[in-house]
Amino acid sequence: MDFHPRESKRGGAWMTSFSDQKMVDGKRVPPVISIVCNFTKAVGDAPALLTFDEVSTYFHEFGHALHGLLSNTRYNSQAGTNVPTDFVELPSMIMENWPNQPEVLKMFAKHHKTGEVIPTALIDKIQNAAKYGQGFAKGEYLASSILDLDYHSMTKNWEGDPVQFEKEKMTKAGLISSIIPRHSSTYFNHIFAGGYSSGYYSYVWSEVLDSDAFSVFKEKGIFDKETASSFRKNILEKGGTAEAMTLYKRFRGGEPDIKPLLKRTGLQ
Repeated sequence: MDFHPRESKRGGAWMTSFSDQKMVDGKRVPPVISIVCNFTKAVGDAPALLTFDEVSTYFHEFGHALHGLLSNTRYNSQAGTNVPTDFVELPSMIMENWPNQPEVLKMFAKHHKTGEVIPTALIDKIQNAAKYGQGFAKGEYLASSILDLDYHSMTKNWEGDPVQFEKEKMTKAGLISSIIPRHSSTYFNHIFAGGYSSGYYSYVWSEVLDSDAFSVFKEKGIFDKETASSFRKNILEKGGTAEAMTLYKRFRGGEPDIKPLLKRTGLQ
């Protein structure tokens, strides 16, 4: 694990697989996985203290790490995170649900000087803050997703004005004037680079998946061993050995429902 920034290190956080899980002579060879972050360094005699966002980031990347570490596939090309773009974020994003649960926070969130466990009132504030501005956030995100798909739905070469194109498409989609796409056409890298061409929607689709999957844990207990074992067996171990929806349905027992996401974000 590589936690802190240093000269020449790029920003952000990510999971890296130095060697994917593979089978050699019928035996499973475990992978070599790294989590790389840029968490705030310790200053003076004080310890390195993580913000709540940094804690969530760690849980997120640890979810990717579990996807790689627990992989148990026959072919290297299907191991770990070698899955479709709109499925790869499920193991990571579902992990972000745990650090804002009172049972989890009270395990580790303690004052670094007094040892006092995080108060319930502060946990309530964290959970309420997560719902702030979600209508706007989802609106601007979906606008960019629609715009991305509109560009990739063209069947002929086009030499028009991207600003006008964007305006026409957003008007057709019913986007109100107080909300613009998160990424306007002139700087929307995802439409042609980075592996998300015509796939920008996958971020919110992963939210649908992770909120629906976590609802099973909420129903049966966030530490329920049977549910966790099913998630490991049907999702984390399988990599890209079957269609993503097939794997999900084996865990969930059916297709995902959008209601848990609407509830989590306070939109329903």
